[in-house]
Amino acid sequence: MQFDTLSKEARPVRLSEQTRAFAYESLYEFRYGLDTERCAGVEMDETKGFGAMPPLARYDAAVAKIAAEAPVRICAGEKISGAATLGGALKHCVPAYFRGEPVFPGVSHLTVDYKTVLSGGYEGLRARICAAEAACADRQKLPFYRSLKNAVDSFEAWHARYLAALAGRREYENNYRILSRVPKYGATCFYEAVQSIWFTFAFLRLCGNWPGIGRLDALLGGYLKRDLAEGRLTLAEAREILAHFFIKGCEWITGKSDGSGDAQHYQNIVLAGTDGRGRDVTNEVTYLVLDIVEELGIGDFPIAVRIGKNTEEKLLVRIAEVIRHGGGIVAVYNEDLILKSLAGYGYPAEEAAEFANDGCWEVQIPGKTQFTYIPVDALALLQKKTLNGYEGVSFDSFEALYAKFTADLNEKTEAIFSEVAGGFGQISEDPKQWRWKEVFPCTVISLFEEDCIGRGLSYLEGGAVYNVFSPHIGGVADAANSLLAIRKIVFEEKRVSFNAFMEILRKNWEGAEPLRRYALHRIAYYGNDSDEADGLVAQILDDFAAACGRMDGCCPVSFPPGVSTFGRQIGWAAGRLASPHGRLKGEVLAGNCSPTPGTDCRGATAVIASYCKADLAKQVTGAALDLPLLPSAVSGEEGIAALVALMRGFVALGGYFLQADVADPDVFRRAQEHPEAFPALSVRISGWNARFVTLDREWQNMIIERDAEK
Repeated sequence: MQFDTLSKEARPVRLSEQTRAFAYESLYEFRYGLDTERCAGVEMDETKGFGAMPPLARYDAAVAKIAAEAPVRICAGEKISGAATLGGALKHCVPAYFRGEPVFPGVSHLTVDYKTVLSGGYEGLRARICAAEAACADRQKLPFYRSLKNAVDSFEAWHARYLAALAGRREYENNYRILSRVPKYGATCFYEAVQSIWFTFAFLRLCGNWPGIGRLDALLGGYLKRDLAEGRLTLAEAREILAHFFIKGCEWITGKSDGSGDAQHYQNIVLAGTDGRGRDVTNEVTYLVLDIVEELGIGDFPIAVRIGKNTEEKLLVRIAEVIRHGGGIVAVYNEDLILKSLAGYGYPAEEAAEFANDGCWEVQIPGKTQFTYIPVDALALLQKKTLNGYEGVSFDSFEALYAKFTADLNEKTEAIFSEVAGGFGQISEDPKQWRWKEVFPCTVISLFEEDCIGRGLSYLEGGAVYNVFSPHIGGVADAANSLLAIRKIVFEEKRVSFNAFMEILRKNWEGAEPLRRYALHRIAYYGNDSDEADGLVAQILDDFAAACGRMDGCCPVSFPPGVSTFGRQIGWAAGRLASPHGRLKGEVLAGNCSPTPGTDCRGATAVIASYCKADLAKQVTGAALDLPLLPSAVSGEEGIAALVALMRGFVALGGYFLQADVADPDVFRRAQEHPEAFPALSVRISGWNARFVTLDREWQNMIIERDAEK
């Protein structure tokens, strides 16, 4: 059996044939994902008085019924048990329905605290809840504590159903033995730890939540080290166990087209890096994970590796070897810059050192952060606000134009703060008078977030240690390129007047093709290591960070900036006007902090150089650079060496997050015409991976155009 690759080098074979067969039927035959679709969720209509219950009671009833009735799935040959079998959970909602509608949304963009379960199991959680409830003097918090206990009871009930399904089945003796201990109690060995994390993760997903995994090698490394030292298992056996964790993560794969693909969003895994004492946490689990994704090409747990100036060559080479197979499965964080960024924002050094992501790629402290991001389209702001849709405005200097754009950016940021913060609480002039309000019940998530139990408050009413509302600006490259084109064409070269140029843009460049070609091809835009263009990107990002910074301290939420689009460049395109840098109305433009497609002409190193001229440490929650590479550029030993050098340069220059995706537009075009031949062909989108053939046509064309320009 063959697992797809874009590399001339074949994927290695390390795993058993049984494990490889299990992976193949999950990735290529969609057996378990299609099975999940058969049952959307549980029905609450016959639950007495359900419609009249207060929200928290309805949530509790729904969770209890999900745990009691969700289909139990045991996959043939699985070494890890537990499955999120209700298809409604794929739609970001609690899969319980009342009068045909889901009762509550789910929670995503977070990574929970798996260490609590690993150390004490859900019985440890139950003990903490009972102690906190007994010490609580605020009777208004008692319903929340009852809800927490209901969540643990439901977790236990679901666990008991799996034990019953496995009992007495010889082929699953190991599964039963391991699951008999965890996640009820703390894990004592590597196998138990892997099962405990998976079962907890599966329960969270079963209840409609999409959490990330976090630092898997840091969580598991100690268990494996001890087991190897004591002769309890071998590396090969550990690889098999961990491979089943990754294969089980494919359980929602359907192979069906669904807009942005059937990818399992928000379950990134973070590897390597240092701890709070500066010690490297890279261990055998780090390399086992890279082994598994290199062999099987599983993109449903995208990998983000923390690297820095002191990262060993061995790890960088292994990263490069995985990257070259395509799919964008492995990305890298520059931990040197990120630790600086988090420290500058006020995070304690030891907590900052634990950073992971929110399951996508935005940086947060796992198990301690309530996170919400808010998109801002810089290009739309420039076109429709600053330039008023190209009607009725005029500027006599570039400085006046940019000053108006900055003022509009400040106004937009303030409006977002008022809207978002007001939605989560009551704003007053005195931050101490802030009052949180629960947006919707989310007790299952609250179990695993510090310090919801201690505070007696849910994840969405201030229970987490850090409450983060992060504006994320997108379209920065296009806004900067547009501003540069205006400065060049109107104010410096005086090819047309400002008003005449606005009229040309209003008419979508009609009758001005020579000028459009000039704007497209004769100006060095962002992505070409041009100080002029790159300086504008850096200035916009600085101004955006300053605008966000003015909101901090206004209430008990932080307002750190970031840069992303998360695929919104497709949705945004329909409302965009013709752009001064030669683009027509409705075109799909730049993603994340990447150049506008077709404008970067000097190769990958120039793109990285442009990106790194901004002070990216100010973009506290992240600034992603998408970097498509052709397979020929990373083939053989020379290709690996080039990728390693690229990562070293990225760190040295001050990059934040690099998504290098080896992609072949010709292969993608063939996949469009013959999707049946490419069922598992994976691509990196923004913070997730998707099977290319499950993207709709518009998304596929965006990927082809993006990569063809390289």
